[in-house]
Amino acid sequence: MNDTPLHIEMVYPLLDEVWQRTLALPRGSTVRDAIVRSGLLQDHPGLSLDDLPVGIFGQSCALDRVLQDADRVEILRPLVFDPMVSRRRRAQHRMQRKNGPARR
Repeated sequence: MNDTPLHIEMVYPLLDEVWQRTLALPRGSTVRDAIVRSGLLQDHPGLSLDDLPVGIFGQSCALDRVLQDADRVEILRPLVFDPMVSRRRRAQHRMQRKNGPARR
């Protein structure tokens, strides 16, 4: 059995900076274990472990997901806007410019 630790990167993007830690965890560790061991909840007491949207390399996952070596665990931020609404607005704007008054 391989007893070498997993090397995990933890990332929590804030508005003006990125909180980041590198961890060495035992094999079989989960995303929940990484969050607890990282100190994130102590550094940011307003966060609740059970309400955190998490992912690995941007792909949403559960807290009980078992980690692989070199995984990047990310605390996902909520979307500021709906991407579908944004695309629709851009398309409407392009159509208005295209069908607008002629330029001189």
